[in-house]
Amino acid sequence: MADKIVIPATTRTDFGKGAARKARRSGYIPGVVYGHGEDPIHILLPNHETTLAVRNPNALITLDIEGKKQLVLPKDIQRDAIYRSVDHLDLLAVRSGEKVVVDAPVEVIGEPASGLEYLLDQPTVAVEAEATHLPDSISIDITDREENALPEHLQLPAGVTLAITDLESPVVTIYEPTVQDLGDEDETAEESEAESTSEGESESDDA
Repeated sequence: MADKIVIPATTRTDFGKGAARKARRSGYIPGVVYGHGEDPIHILLPNHETTLAVRNPNALITLDIEGKKQLVLPKDIQRDAIYRSVDHLDLLAVRSGEKVVVDAPVEVIGEPASGLEYLLDQPTVAVEAEATHLPDSISIDITDREENALPEHLQLPAGVTLAITDLESPVVTIYEPTVQDLGDEDETAEESEAESTSEGESESDDA
């Protein structure tokens, strides 16, 4: 679990693209908080703290909205197409003890059996957990495996359950590299060696 994140926020009274651009120039990110059947709350968030917080897409954030505390999870992060800076946030209001479904990153541990390679087919998996106990990632150990790793092989922390219906598709595919794969590796090694030799000759010529 990550450290507790608290971000101050102010209610937003000006709307429209012009107002949003003005807010961003002033160092704020427009956002909206929704959920639990309540009216949406339009807010402004400090750019630096918010950008750092949403590096983890499942970060549990405590908003301090002008003195009122609200737990939220990022649900939609809109970014600038060129600079990838955060332009707008949709935030889901949650309560302590409430269960939510999120996509958790899959962390592969170990290497398959000798001579085999692996491919991560599902970089994330949907899991259900309490909003205040969301996992940073879900591990799957492929040490010395010779067969594909399925959802049943995921190492789920206590209180976390899978929220997927397809339990047959592999999370990690274990395979034997083909002759073509090995040939590509040999060609890459030969090219690297040739480049090193060429650079060495050039340095000798310059000396």
